[in-house]
Amino acid sequence: MIQPHGSKLVERVLHGEEKERALEKAKVLPSLKLNFELVSDVENIAFGNFSPLEGFMGEGEYRNVLNHMRLSDDLPWPIPIVLDVEKEVAKKLKIGQEVILRNESNDPIAILHLEEKYEYNREEMAEKVFQTKDTAHPGVAKVRGMKDVLLSGKIDLIQESPTPFYNYKLKPIETRVLFKEKGWRTVVGFQTRNTPHIGHEYVQKTALTFTDGIFVNPVIGRKKKGDFKDEVILASYDELIKHYYLKERAVVVILQMEMRYAGPREAIFHAIIRKNFGCTHIIIGRDHAGVGNYYSPYAAQDIFEEFPDLGIVPLFFKSFSFCKKCNSVVNEKTCPHQPSEHINFSGTKIRELLIQGKIPPPELMRPEVAKIILDYDNPFVE
Repeated sequence: MIQPHGSKLVERVLHGEEKERALEKAKVLPSLKLNFELVSDVENIAFGNFSPLEGFMGEGEYRNVLNHMRLSDDLPWPIPIVLDVEKEVAKKLKIGQEVILRNESNDPIAILHLEEKYEYNREEMAEKVFQTKDTAHPGVAKVRGMKDVLLSGKIDLIQESPTPFYNYKLKPIETRVLFKEKGWRTVVGFQTRNTPHIGHEYVQKTALTFTDGIFVNPVIGRKKKGDFKDEVILASYDELIKHYYLKERAVVVILQMEMRYAGPREAIFHAIIRKNFGCTHIIIGRDHAGVGNYYSPYAAQDIFEEFPDLGIVPLFFKSFSFCKKCNSVVNEKTCPHQPSEHINFSGTKIRELLIQGKIPPPELMRPEVAKIILDYDNPFVE
């Protein structure tokens, strides 16, 4: 099976007596309350999704990632994983101290072993990660709203936060066992934040032709206004797989993490995470992890040329559409017909039809999937 990123799968979860001692410490140690996104980062570190990271980045690692998209040992890593706090809070904490990290319900979820406190330039972070300073970009807006000081140090998870999607939640150590039990030597990962249309099904099944299994991995967490809600995405994929996939060839597992909309950098980040889950391949489509017009359509594919040492194979899909003459999904290499014969897979058009309560034509979306979506009073993030 493919090695995790950095060759070692991180696991920083406390059990048994260690967990009980940590819960006792939580009553007296200083603590920080984290939002949902940071709690997700903590869990992703602890479970090995972010291997080889064992905690939040120190200043040297942060600078290296920001400027070179690599860790200090030259391992590819494009996105800073950092913990921000107010300056007044940072002043009260001492290097070498243990700090309890709590979720929004004030439950203790982890211990941070504080190693560094450092200041940073928010505009620089935004411009380098997102290639823009425009606050209309959701990622830039989030960075501009971050606090003044970053804390670094290894973390130990005390307990998971509850999720309504627990049945879909597997850790990398578990997906690797699952793939082995299924006899999958090659696995293709599919990153998504949308309900599936016929175009998605086309790229998944095309990739599945050359691999043993498809790992559909929807991102669960903060999304922008107008995105599909988490429960709608999962229900629609359940319906699609029920009717149109071989059960032994497809699995759906959530990735609880915010979308950063960092385009090319995030495509590399998504590939690393799927590598840690045990995927040998990842599908990278047009405008992967993009938003608006901030990135060229295939920037998220071109960036892979800079990372020949990534250790996971990207499968690139460019333009494809439904050809009325061919009566099938086609791409620029397979169809001789004029653009007037093609129906493009427009997410905007599909959403407009769904908002009107209409089932999109079968050339765009499976009717079973559309009906599942329309069963929800409001399937979109407001």
